Amino acid sequence: MTRRDFTERDIHMALDGELPGEERMAYDAWLEANPEMKAKSARYIADRAALRAALAGVMDEPVPARLRHAVLGEAPARTPAWRSRWWLSAAAAAVLMVGGFGGYLAGIDGIGRSGESDDQLAEQAISAHLIYAAEKRHAVEVPASDKDHLQTWLSNRVGLKLVAPDLAAEGFALVGGRLLPAGERGKAAMLLYEDAKG
Repeated sequence: MTRRDFTERDIHMALDGELPGEERMAYDAWLEANPEMKAKSARYIADRAALRAALAGVMDEPVPARLRHAVLGEAPARTPAWRSRWWLSAAAAAVLMVGGFGGYLAGIDGIGRSGESDDQLAEQAISAHLIYAAEKRHAVEVPASDKDHLQTWLSNRVGLKLVAPDLAAEGFALVGGRLLPAGERGKAAMLLYEDAKG
């Protein structure tokens, strides 16, 4: 008998009873000489026992006829007429019609529309912009020359860490910033930028 190198595959073959009998003694000697593989084999044995215990009731159940026929390549039993494809298509069409009608009714009643608060916030922001953008002398409360103070001050007031973006590549320079009322949301920060045309 020639000695060969065993691998993890051989562990699985031995556990499944597929390792040839004449190789069993050499395999056992290999396991004793390789503690890591011996530990793997022990883990696999424990896993197999745990699986068998967990699936004990299921393992004794008979294989369903439809699966047995599929494995053996036998033709499946004829599908009853009431379960044919046209019935499924009709059911899908009914579901789509009910969903479409429900969506139509929801649209009529205004269900799912966001509250007016979002629109009000946008209108307030536009109004604030129009008011402050028209100011030439006092357009901002904190000028851009004190950028660190501006960012810290606005961050503390609105409760978020704010960073004034650098828009120089787009042709805009930071003028400064100010605090704005934001309705139910409390306070908002406004950063003002200008291009070369002001």
